[in-house]
Amino acid sequence: MVTIKDIAKAAQVSVTTVSRALNGYDDVNEETRKKIKRFADQLGYSPNMAARSLVSKKTKTLGLLLSNVTRASSKDNIAFEVLCGMNDRAGELDYDLVLFSTTPQKQKIKSYKNLCQERGVDGVIIMGIRLDDPYLEEIVSSDIPCVLIDIPLQGPNVGYVTSDNIKGAYTAVNHLIENGHSRIGMINGHAQADVSIQRLKGYTDALKNSGIPFNPTRVLDGSFSESGGKEAMYRLLSLHPDTTAVFCSSDLMALGAVQAVKGLGRHVPDDISIIGFDNIDLTAYTSPSLTTVNQHKYESGYQAAQLLVDLLEGRNVSHHIVLNTELVKRESVKRLPL
Repeated sequence: MVTIKDIAKAAQVSVTTVSRALNGYDDVNEETRKKIKRFADQLGYSPNMAARSLVSKKTKTLGLLLSNVTRASSKDNIAFEVLCGMNDRAGELDYDLVLFSTTPQKQKIKSYKNLCQERGVDGVIIMGIRLDDPYLEEIVSSDIPCVLIDIPLQGPNVGYVTSDNIKGAYTAVNHLIENGHSRIGMINGHAQADVSIQRLKGYTDALKNSGIPFNPTRVLDGSFSESGGKEAMYRLLSLHPDTTAVFCSSDLMALGAVQAVKGLGRHVPDDISIIGFDNIDLTAYTSPSLTTVNQHKYESGYQAAQLLVDLLEGRNVSHHIVLNTELVKRESVKRLPL
């Protein structure tokens, strides 16, 4: 195995100079750095990451911690696109990315810090946890840098990346209002998701801005699942058969809502208009294709990895990033006659 001693001998420099050149220190002049790199490539040198981490106390590894990963959630492509963004940016910044998961049961026997130390990660990106998750309090006080996706927590070592959920929901509901709808229901996720809180605010703000009274019984939770959206739609139409349009806080719930409408012998959008949120791939191919709010899933992961590396390397950057959303108009909304 080629070592830095072999490179030092070939380049006729000290071992210390080789080490500092290969590790990016700026006290090695550029000509020497290039020469060392050339000999390293010629000799087929590959750094011993374990040895390097012992010296630097860093593993150059980011962790992605997912909570409650289930097969049912594989139908949407959100986590995959976010993961792709993280992986691409981590690689560009010369960091590795490892994936691990947790559940409420695991959290009772293993702390957040222990979980991270076992995986040998320098910092963690966390996705999919609830506002009542027991790890959140530990995350804020931990010395392990962390970036949360869709959880608005900040601290010296904590940042977050999210979408503009209020504006996205507002735009969706306002689109329904502009198309003549006033009896608009909402299928939300659940109370322990910050995106649910934000999207509900967007819904209520849009109604208020148009002078439409807010009726809390028109808002039902669907747990961000297709089956939950289907069941919530049945209940909503049972409670309010006069509903002409529904805004759903996720595309999976919107797909379930479409199934419920069909199950009642009715049609989208002729009888009921539906808008989703996320712009997952399936929505362009359903019949009718689903009007939805696009959020930049890949960019969310990309920015999360960048922010985490910024925290790890001590850069003075904003600890929160809010990405824009856009309404994608398709076939699931009908304009009502005046």
